[in-house]
Amino acid sequence: MLVSNEFEVSQPVDKVWEFFQSVPNVAACLPGAALTDDLGDEHYGGVVNLRMGPVKLEFAGKAHVAERDEAAKRLVLDASGSDQKGRGNVEMQVTAVLRAGSGGGTKVLVDQDLQISGAAAQYGRGMITDVSSVLMKQFADNMQARISAVERGESVDSVSAGSASGLAIGISAMRLALMRVLRRFFLPYDPSQFPSRGGA
Repeated sequence: MLVSNEFEVSQPVDKVWEFFQSVPNVAACLPGAALTDDLGDEHYGGVVNLRMGPVKLEFAGKAHVAERDEAAKRLVLDASGSDQKGRGNVEMQVTAVLRAGSGGGTKVLVDQDLQISGAAAQYGRGMITDVSSVLMKQFADNMQARISAVERGESVDSVSAGSASGLAIGISAMRLALMRVLRRFFLPYDPSQFPSRGGA
């Protein structure tokens, strides 16, 4: 399953790319994620806690930097993990590409190629896409806060990513789903889709 998101950060591309060089910095911006081990050679151990509806998932696994292309401003991260209660597994490849955004900022394009089994898979593409969108919005806000803290000479430890709250994410995801349904419902009427019948 391929899930794509994009967001903008009000910092220049070079500064955002510099921030992306540190996997611990990036992980610290994602709610519910924490690195627990630096295994060397850009391999890391960590955990991700996420609640989707009534199911609380606690994945433990490993991640490593598979590709880092400075010229293209492209970073590829491979990760895999298993739920600590044996309810499923996830394999994921995350590709982040930086582009010049509006007003001197940076547009971040993120593709997540997900393979999910077990409890999380029951929610389907729509729900997983909506939850991913909410997490990316929180990730963008946290990254902006951490970069700004560095500029002010403050400790980034004071900037917390928080937890992946099931209630907050669920409400936001339901709002996105409702908007998607309403957009389909209120599409402009197109007569060509309903050809008239011939008659005398």
